[in-house]
This record gives sequence, structure tokens and C-alpha cells, in this order.
Amino acid sequence: MTVREAAAVAAAAASALPAWSALGPNARRAQLNAAAMALEAKGDAIVAAMIAECAAHEGWARFNLRLGADMLREAAALTTQIGGEVIPSDKPGCLAMALREPAGVCLGIAPWNAPVILVVRALAVPLACGNTVILKASEICPMTHGLIVDAFADAGFAPGVVGLVTNAPANAGEVVGALIDHPAVRRINFTGSTAVGRIIAIRAAQNLKPVLLELGGKAPLIVLADADLDQAVKAAAFGSFMNAGQICMSTERIIVVDAVAEAFVAAFTAKVSTMHAASVVDTRAVDHVAALVDAAVAAGARLGTGGPADGVIMPPHVVDHVTPAMALFREESFGPVVAVTRARDEAHAVELANDTDYGLSASVFTRDVARGLTIARAMKSGICHINGPTVHDEAQMPFGGTKASGYGRFGGKAGIDAFTELRWITIETQPGHFPI
Repeated sequence: MTVREAAAVAAAAASALPAWSALGPNARRAQLNAAAMALEAKGDAIVAAMIAECAAHEGWARFNLRLGADMLREAAALTTQIGGEVIPSDKPGCLAMALREPAGVCLGIAPWNAPVILVVRALAVPLACGNTVILKASEICPMTHGLIVDAFADAGFAPGVVGLVTNAPANAGEVVGALIDHPAVRRINFTGSTAVGRIIAIRAAQNLKPVLLELGGKAPLIVLADADLDQAVKAAAFGSFMNAGQICMSTERIIVVDAVAEAFVAAFTAKVSTMHAASVVDTRAVDHVAALVDAAVAAGARLGTGGPADGVIMPPHVVDHVTPAMALFREESFGPVVAVTRARDEAHAVELANDTDYGLSASVFTRDVARGLTIARAMKSGICHINGPTVHDEAQMPFGGTKASGYGRFGGKAGIDAFTELRWITIETQPGHFPI
């Protein structure tokens, strides 16, 4: 689309806003439930599009569909949870209320790596709150994202309530900038890289518009001396290599205390060596991962398992003895590689986990739940799991990060806060007394 065409989508969303926001909660609930069924009905077409555009595995595509439908149904359940409160006033006869109302037109900018989950997340709760939405589709998977928007049309959503903007890669900055600047757009949410998130945040700030950012990650998984190593190995393998590591929550760093490091690394490497190579999105991703691995090995790290890629088919890589001085410890790989770092003890493990610009997801394995909770609270991340993998998503949970992983929360009641305006309204029930 051109800037003019994108602006027309925003204008259509503004025109559709009064009727959509005026619908009662049960009417919006019914339409969101219908959208979930329409999304499922398009399942085969969406799976084929994900495979063609994103090099996705069919199992990953089916999981995207299932969670996407769950998110729509969860959002449908939220329509009657958009409440307010009566606040005691010091002024006699004054009834003071706090009301949540739709923010307006919401712009959602979604990536390619989990194209159904992350698009539905950008749309569902804003719609439940009475907003209309514009989806700025990824340049990598416009067909997949277009099919999702088509599902809303199939479900009976009126024209303009859910709009789609696509663009050529070269025009992304111009088109997105024009949408952020558009006076009808009142909220922006973006899932993607930290570098692009900073640009969007600056543009939104210039317009005094709130933005929800879910950005990159470098998730640590801590393995303590008393951990169930079998469970830790399984969770680490899943978290590191699900979707070839192309998930913002992927386990990028395993931090294991010296007391069990040799036993864990041996078991983990053996597990990973049985796993198949997988497709990554393009050859740039292959080159990025290979460069991080090569640099770490040249600096003294040890390659436990891995090897050269065959086109975009890349085997899983385990790199042991990674230190904080290496780029593999610091830079998001977003591919099939995990760094293993040895820690002297529990305190050192937490120090290493927090030694990052990112703060999205984290995990700790220990048989002592109280210790696990203490460590979870010490780790600087928006999400932390005790005895579970770093990759975990549910529609009703407050999802988001800290530091360079962004700010704001998707999901559940946290999403209501993000996509509504909180207004203070009073009713005077007695004659007023004024000092002038």
C-alpha cells in the first residue's frame, strides 16, 4: 500500500468506531467467538501460508491456530470485565466514578515468527474493549496475516472494524510512520525487534500516543545444584529449539552451577544431538547464528553439537563455556543455538542471568520451591517460570518484558488497562457551594 491507501484504512477504522464501541458486551463477545470459529475454519489455508512464507513446520502452524483461537475466546470473555469503580469523594453530594472507555483506533504491528498468535494478540483485546483496529502486516507473511483478517470478515465484522495494511519492505518506515501520525490512531502495539521498537516509541512519543512494546529477549534458564536434571534438560531443549529458536521467549542462555554443570551438559548435549535440523526463515538468519557461534568458539567456547546449515535447514547448536565477554552471551540469536555458561554458585547464577539488556522471560530449576521463588523475584524479567521452560504463553496471562524487552502487557485484565482510557466522571446530587 501507499501512504494514502494506509490512511484510507485508518479513516475507515475511525468511521466504524462509533457503531462498534456502542455494541453491548455480549454482542462483542458473540462476534469474537464467531471470529475464533472462522479462524479455525481457515486452518488449512493458514497452515499452508505459514509453511510457504515463514518456513514453518506444520506442528508449529497448528499450535499457532489453536492458541490464536484461544486468545479470541479469552478476549470474548473479557467484554463484561471492563469495569469501573465508585470512588469516595470529600465533596458532599458528589458521586465520583472511574470509567473505562474504548481508546479509539488501535494500530497493531505484528511479526512473522508466530504469525497467528501475535496478530490475534494485537487485535483481540482491543476489539473486546470496543476499539477498532488496524493490522500492519509483516512484509514476510502478508498472505498469512491477510487470511487472519479475512476470518474476521467471515465472522460478520463490519467493514472498517478490522483493517489490513500491507507494504513493500522499502516503504515500511513511511507507511508505519504515517499510521502512527494519523489523528484517528490512539494506541499502538508492536511486537518485534528492540531496534525497531525504539523507532516506534520515539514516533509515538512525538504524537503523545501510548505504545505497548514487546521486543527482543535473551532468556536465561538457571539450573541449580538441587535441580531435577532430567526435567531441566527437557525444558531447556524445548525452550531453546522450539520453532528453531525463533521465539522471543526462547532459552538463549543456560546458566548452570558448577556442582552439576558436567552432568547437565552431558545429558543436555546428548538430548539435543537426537533432534532434527529445522528451517529458519532465511539465509540471513543462518549467517547471523553461524557468526555468533564461530566468534564464541574462536574466543574459547566449545561446540557441543551443531554443524553447517544446508540452505536454511540448520541443526541445533549447543555452545558450552560461553562467557559474558562473548557476543553469543549478549546478542539475541533468534535461531537454533543456545549458550551454556557456568556459574560458581546460586548468587553468581542470578548475577549472570541479570547481566543483559533484555528482560522478557526467564526460568529457574530447583527442587526447593521457596528458593526458586526467591530467585525468580531476584531476576529482572517480566516473566519467570519455576521448574518450567522459558517458552510458555497463555491467553489470560500478563505478557511483556522489562528493560530492552519493552514495556506494557498483553493479555487478560492487563490488556484492558492497555487498550482503554480511564476517565473520572462526577455527578453532583446537592446544590453546590462556591467560594466566589
